[in-house]
Amino acid sequence: MRLVLVGPPGAGKGTQAQFIASNLSIPKISTGDIFRANVSGGTELGKLAKEYMDRGDLVPDEVTIAMVRDRLSENDAQDGFLLDGFPRNVPQAEILKKMLEEFGAGLDIVLELVVDDEEVVRRLAGRRTCSQCGRIWHVDFDDKKDDICDACGGRLYQRDDDQEETIRHRLEVYQEQTAPLVSFYAHEGILVGVDATGPVEEVTQRAMESLSPFAD
Repeated sequence: MRLVLVGPPGAGKGTQAQFIASNLSIPKISTGDIFRANVSGGTELGKLAKEYMDRGDLVPDEVTIAMVRDRLSENDAQDGFLLDGFPRNVPQAEILKKMLEEFGAGLDIVLELVVDDEEVVRRLAGRRTCSQCGRIWHVDFDDKKDDICDACGGRLYQRDDDQEETIRHRLEVYQEQTAPLVSFYAHEGILVGVDATGPVEEVTQRAMESLSPFAD
C-alpha cells in the first residue's frame, strides 16, 4: 500500500505513522528521517541541505523533492510506503504524483487525521517538558498538579512552541498551506478521513479499519 498521512499539528501523525506502518509492514518515511539520514550520511543532497540549515534558511523544495525521490526508489519502498510530512502543499502533491507515475505506481490512499483546533490547543498547550531529563508530561493526561518531573525530580517548563499563541499560529499556517491538500486528494478520489480524538489505540484501530478495503 502506498499511503500519505496528513493532518494538523497535534493530530498525532508521528505516533499513528509508526503504528500504521508497522501494522501494514511498510516503511514509514518522513521528511525529518530523510533529512537526518542524508546529513549524517554525508550525501551530496545532505551537504546541500546542511548549508541552508546552518544559515537558518528553509531547505528549497527541489532539494527536499530530490531526497524523497531517492528514498522512494530504495528497495524497501517498492511494495509500499507511508509518507509523513510530504507533500506539504498542492504543488508538492502534483510533483509526487508525477514522480510515482515515472515509477509506474500511484498513491492508494491519503489518510487524514481529523481533529478540531481546540483539541489541538488542549493537547499541545498542556505539555510540560522536564529541564533535566527531557521527558514530556501533560497537565491533563498525566494529572500533573505541580511543576516537578516524577521521573527525575527536574523542573517542568512549557516550551515556546507549546504556547497557545504559537500553536494557533501554526494552525493558521496549516490551514493556509497544507489543508488545501485535503481538497486536492478529495478531488483525486483517494482521501479518507479518520477521527483522531481519543486514546491512541482507538485512533489506530479506526485508521486500520478505514485502510482495510485498500489493503492487498
